Amino acid sequence: MPGRAPAVTEGDQLEHLLESDRRGLLGYCYRMLGSASEAEDAVQEAQLRAWRGIEGFERRSSLRGWVYRIAHHVCIDMHRSPQRRARPMDLGPASPMASAILGEPLSEQAWVRPIGDDRVLDTAADPADVVVARESVRLAFVAALQYLPPRQRSALILCEVLRWQAVEVADLLDTSVAAVNSALQRARATLSEHRTQALDPRLQPEHEALLARYVDAFERYDMSALVELLREDVVLSMPPYRLWLQGPTDLLGWFTGPGSGCRGSRLLPVDINGTGGFGSYKAARPGLWEPWAVQVIEVRDGRISGHHNFLGPDLFAELGLPPRIEA
Repeated sequence: MPGRAPAVTEGDQLEHLLESDRRGLLGYCYRMLGSASEAEDAVQEAQLRAWRGIEGFERRSSLRGWVYRIAHHVCIDMHRSPQRRARPMDLGPASPMASAILGEPLSEQAWVRPIGDDRVLDTAADPADVVVARESVRLAFVAALQYLPPRQRSALILCEVLRWQAVEVADLLDTSVAAVNSALQRARATLSEHRTQALDPRLQPEHEALLARYVDAFERYDMSALVELLREDVVLSMPPYRLWLQGPTDLLGWFTGPGSGCRGSRLLPVDINGTGGFGSYKAARPGLWEPWAVQVIEVRDGRISGHHNFLGPDLFAELGLPPRIEA
């Protein structure tokens, strides 16, 4: 007689869950924390705690719910700082170009940080679902989430982004369905105060054509061509600095003035925070370009509405971008 198949243990099920749902778990932690590196640390810590505690798993909830509960508590433990991660636009008004100076950089913990789409989104899913998923990792949306208390933030991410049932979320948060629905109502009200207009979907051919025109203009440093691609309310930001500028005239003034060191740069594309992005490499010497900034380019109504530059080389390896470009 054929041998009986070995029983599937909780450890086997945990291993399968951690492998198959890692993208979802990382996406949950990223939206909770606003930083890709912190989210990665949170996932690793949650996995470690899960493996340590699997023998005591009593099946009073689903295994997935148990793992996400662990991740939730890890995120809470990591979010003790009173400082809320934000974007420069959340910290004060735009500076006029005439008096624009970078000032002192703030710490990395001050900013919502970008993340590559492939780490948190299933880009091979149904196109309609991909569009919705991309909206849930926009920089503005992740920054708005940081205004919410942790339990409201968790409830909103689980119910409205990951599509969990309220009863599952209630079990994870050790509360009632009514309390979850109340938390969702308060979270939606807070987000409505900070909501920004939707960006153009990446799947539109016009979007890709616009990005191609942008790359051509930026690499040639043709500022007249670049300005033609900008909305009248376009914003330029440069974390880790608080400074941000608004409007094509001020952006032109920056790129031809203090930012003119970007002349001769090369751009490599990367899908980031649900929109188009680029690794920007500054010319170091003839035939060599070195990492300078990660650009997140937001597009609305067929024109560029956001030009966000995360200065420094630390994000390049995280996004799978090469450490340099050589001719």
